[in-house]
Amino acid sequence: MTGLPEPFAGWFRGRGWTPHDWQLELLARAGEGGAELLVAPTGGGKTLAGFLPSLVDLAAAPRAGLHTLYISPLRALAADIRRNLETPVAEMGLPVRVEDRTGDTSQSARRRQRADPPHILLTTPESLALLLSYEDAPRLFSGLRAVIVDEAHAMAGTKRGDQLALGLARLRRLAPEHRRIGLSATTEDAEALGRWLDPSGARLLRAPPGPKPDIRILETAGDPPWAGDGGRYAAAAVMREVEQAGTALIFLNTRALAELFFQALWAENEQNLPIGLHHGSLGREARERVEGAMARGELRAVVCTASLDLGIDWGAVDLVIQVGGPKGVKRLVQRIGRANHRFDAPSRAILVPGNRFELIECRCALDAVEEGALDGEPMAEGRLDVLCQHILLTACAGPFDADALFEEVRGAGHYDGLTREAFDRCLDFCATGGYALRAYDRWRRLMEAPEGWRLRDPRAAQRLRMNIGTIVEAEKLAVRSGKGMGGRALGEVEESFAAELRPGDTFLIGGETVRYDAIREMTVRVTPAPGKDPMIPVFSGARLSISTFLAHRVIAFLGDEARWETLPRAVAEWLRLQKRISRLPGVGALLVETFPRADRWHMTAHGFAGRNAHHTLGLIVTKRMEAAGLAPLGYVATDYALMIWGLEEVRDPAPLFAAEGLRDGLEDWMSQSLVVKRAFRQAATVAGLIERRLPGMQKTGRQATFSSDILYDTLIRFDPGHLLIEATRAEAARGMVDFERIEEMLARSAGRIAHVRAPHLTPLSAPLILEAGRLPVRGEAAERLIAAEAAAMAAEFGTG
Repeated sequence: MTGLPEPFAGWFRGRGWTPHDWQLELLARAGEGGAELLVAPTGGGKTLAGFLPSLVDLAAAPRAGLHTLYISPLRALAADIRRNLETPVAEMGLPVRVEDRTGDTSQSARRRQRADPPHILLTTPESLALLLSYEDAPRLFSGLRAVIVDEAHAMAGTKRGDQLALGLARLRRLAPEHRRIGLSATTEDAEALGRWLDPSGARLLRAPPGPKPDIRILETAGDPPWAGDGGRYAAAAVMREVEQAGTALIFLNTRALAELFFQALWAENEQNLPIGLHHGSLGREARERVEGAMARGELRAVVCTASLDLGIDWGAVDLVIQVGGPKGVKRLVQRIGRANHRFDAPSRAILVPGNRFELIECRCALDAVEEGALDGEPMAEGRLDVLCQHILLTACAGPFDADALFEEVRGAGHYDGLTREAFDRCLDFCATGGYALRAYDRWRRLMEAPEGWRLRDPRAAQRLRMNIGTIVEAEKLAVRSGKGMGGRALGEVEESFAAELRPGDTFLIGGETVRYDAIREMTVRVTPAPGKDPMIPVFSGARLSISTFLAHRVIAFLGDEARWETLPRAVAEWLRLQKRISRLPGVGALLVETFPRADRWHMTAHGFAGRNAHHTLGLIVTKRMEAAGLAPLGYVATDYALMIWGLEEVRDPAPLFAAEGLRDGLEDWMSQSLVVKRAFRQAATVAGLIERRLPGMQKTGRQATFSSDILYDTLIRFDPGHLLIEATRAEAARGMVDFERIEEMLARSAGRIAHVRAPHLTPLSAPLILEAGRLPVRGEAAERLIAAEAAAMAAEFGTG
C-alpha cells in the first residue's frame, strides 16, 4: 500500500486529515482494472476514495476528453458531489474540469458536453442511457478510464439498476480497459451486489464499521395515536428538538405526508427558524434553493422524503429525525447516516412513530441497528421491458449485430442468465411489435439490413430518446403562482388531482396554501392563499411497505412479554389487554379474529405481510367470501393486518385463507384488474410501445391510459402470450400485488389458522377501524342493503 503523492498529501495535511486505509488501498489498485466494490459506513470517505485514483492520474498526466464517469441515483447527489469535488480541484490547482449532467442540465450545456466533454462527468442512469444512444458515443467514451457507481445498493435489483447494468455493459465494449468502482454504505449481500456491478465479479473492500449511532425514540410528544402515520401529533416536540440541534433532516415516507408535516412544524416554529421542504414533486428551482441553502449552512432543518436519502454530504447536519415507521432497517441506517457525516462521529437520530404499531416497529428497528442486522430482498433477474428499451436505443446509435449485442447484454448484471430465445423475443418485439401488432407500421421500429439491425425510420430516434427511462409515474402538471404565462414554479401535482379542482379550491404544495385559478397550457395556475384550510394533493409515490425482515422482528417482539417493558405504559397495557381479550400474533399460525360491531361482522387477519400483500389478500378473500355467501361489504389493509366487514359471521376462516387455489384466485382477479392494466402501462411505456412524449407535444395521462388499455385488451384477446403481457403479470405479482409476501405469510404460519371469536372489537383490531383507505366490495351484500332500505322506505310510506 502506497501513500498519497503531492499535492494530495499536502492538501490532506492542510486539513488535518489522514487518509483511510481503504482509500489508499483503492488508489494502490488503480492499475489493476476490473471491478471493485467498497462497502464503508456513511462518512467513511467512500466518494473521495472512488475519485482519488482519477484525480491523481489526471494530475500526473493531464489529457483532454472524458476520463471518469460518476453515476448517482439522485440528481441532488450528483450536484452535491460536483460542489464537493470543485473545492480540492481548485485548491490544488488540478487541470481537471468537473461537470454534472442530469435532467436539470440545460440543452445548450448538454450539447457542449458531447462536443467537449469534461474530465469528470457526474450523471444518472437515464442520462447515461441517453448519451449511449448517440452516434458519437464511441468517440465520447473511447478514452474512459474509470466508472464510479455511487449508492450501488439503492439501484441494484430495480428497473433503474437494470438500465444502468445494460449501460455499463455497453461501456465495457466501448472502453474495455476502464476500471469500475461501486460504492455502498449498506448491503446485506455484498457478493450479489458485486455480481450486479460486474457479472465477472468485483473485488470486495470492506471498511471497518464506524461508531454506533446514537438513536432514541421521541417520548416527549406523549403516546402515539391508535392509527394514522402522519406524526403531526408530535410536531411541537419535534420543533423543540430542532431548536436544540444545529441542523436537522426530518424524513417522512411520502410526499403528501412531508407537505402536511412541514405545515404542522411551521405552525410550531415560534422562533421563526429557517426551515426548508424538499421532495421530488417540487420544482427544480425550489429543490435547488433548498440544496444550496443547506450547503451554505443557512437552514436549521429540512423536511424531506427519499429525495435526500442518499449520500448528500452536509457536514453541518447533526440530527436526523425519522417521522413514521422506518419500514426497513437498511433504509433507516441510510437515513441515520446523514447526521454527523463523519467517520469518527456517531450519527444522532430520533424516531417519531406515527401510531402504536409503528412504535413497536421503531423499537424493533432500533434493536436491529444495535445488532448490525440488515434486511433485504432477493435481487430480481433483468427485466425484459428494460432490455427492449435498450435494444431500441442501441439502434439509435447505429446498426448493430444481433449476436454481438446478445453477448454484450449477457455481460450486464442480472442479465448473465438471459437465454437467446428471450433475447430474440425482445428483438422481434422491437422489430414488429409482436404477433398481434405486426400489421401496424408504428410498431415496426427495426429492420434487418446488410449492415445489421437498424431503425426502419431514422427520424424515430428523436422520439425514442424523448421517452428514455424506467420510472413511469402518474402524469403530472406543473404548478405556477403569479400572473401571465410565466410565474413562480412551485412544483407538480398529479393530473387526476388537478382534474378534480374547481376555481377557488385550495391545496398545499411546497409548504404553501394556494388557490386554484385555472389550467392553461398544461400548467396549473394558482394564487397564494395563506391562512386557508387546504385540500391535500395526492402524489403517486406508493406508501412503503414494511420489510419481511422487520415484520418478523415485530412478531417476535409481540410474543416476548419481557420486552414490553421498553414500551410506554399505555402501549404495553394495550398489548396486555389484547392478550386477555384475544391472543397475540405469533409464528406457527395466522391469527384471525372475528367479532360483531355496529350491526356488521368483522374479521381481522394479523398477517404482517405489508400493505400491498394485505390489499391483494383482501381482494382474493372477499371474492371467496362472496362465493360462500358471506356477503362482504368492504376491507382495509395496513402493513400489519387486513380487516374485512360484512353482513354474515365467518364461523370458519380457514377455507378463506387456504393456500390451495390462492394463486388461481390471483390469476382470475388479475385478468380483470386495473392494477394489472396499470402495470401493463408501465411496462409498455418502458419498452417503447407507448410514447408519452412526442416532438412538440406530450400526451396527457388520460390519453396514455386510454392507449394502453386498448393495447392490453387487444393483446389479451389475440396474443395472450405476448412478451409484454408475460412481463406485466410477473412484475405485477412481484411488485404492486406482492403475492410472494402472501405465500411467505402462509408458509410462516404453516397453513394453520388461530381463530378467535371475540365478544367485541379487540385492541389490535381497533387501529383498523380508524384507518383511512377503506375499500368497498360491490356484490350481494350491497344489493341486500339496497333491498332492505327500499323495503324500509316502502313500509314507511305504508306501501310495503
